[in-house]
Amino acid sequence: MKKVLIIGGHGKVALLLAPLLKAAGTEVTAVIRNAGHIDEVVAAGATPVMHDVVSSSVAELTDLLAGHDAIIWSAGAGGGSPEHTYAVDRDAAIASMEAAAAAGVQRYVMISYLGAGPDHGVPPENSFFAYAEAKAAADAQLRASQLAWTILAPGSLTLDAPTALINPAPATERDGADPRHTSRANVALVAAAVLERPDTIMRTIEFTDGTVPIDEALNP
Repeated sequence: MKKVLIIGGHGKVALLLAPLLKAAGTEVTAVIRNAGHIDEVVAAGATPVMHDVVSSSVAELTDLLAGHDAIIWSAGAGGGSPEHTYAVDRDAAIASMEAAAAAGVQRYVMISYLGAGPDHGVPPENSFFAYAEAKAAADAQLRASQLAWTILAPGSLTLDAPTALINPAPATERDGADPRHTSRANVALVAAAVLERPDTIMRTIEFTDGTVPIDEALNP
């Protein structure tokens, strides 16, 4: 990939992903909302662009995305009200997909979570419910699109060091005792890898930290 745009460019995964992409010769643009984050984004090797994707129209997002080879959605509401969660994780994400299509950017990588989907099992009274519902809707919309999509579904995120080793077992094949933690550094490694792997298009990659090298784990 020559030009990649990361939405949510100051997130912990994004700040680990940008230097990986830059080292591979990719031009990285990081979309952020807070000017106070510019220095960190630049230090990670990305070009910061100030833009609020939540308040943007599809036409404005289309202009933002135009000229890139791939989009990575790494944004998230990060808690707060259900209304804000739906606005970011569902509505803005879906608008970005429509904008990608309109801008002619086919490759789209969504960072979701292990167990996402309409059968997520999170009860309405749980504070995680709005996020689970929002991600289920966004992921479904992406799968129904004409984009060259990949959905990454890591387990519970940690700040552990990268190992480049993961467990690609689907959520449905894991028992309750199976660890579900995933280092953000490994998520960044997987995101960088799938951009170079056409065989990951139209696939949901479920994973946690494990013992299988990433390149092997990504094989269909």
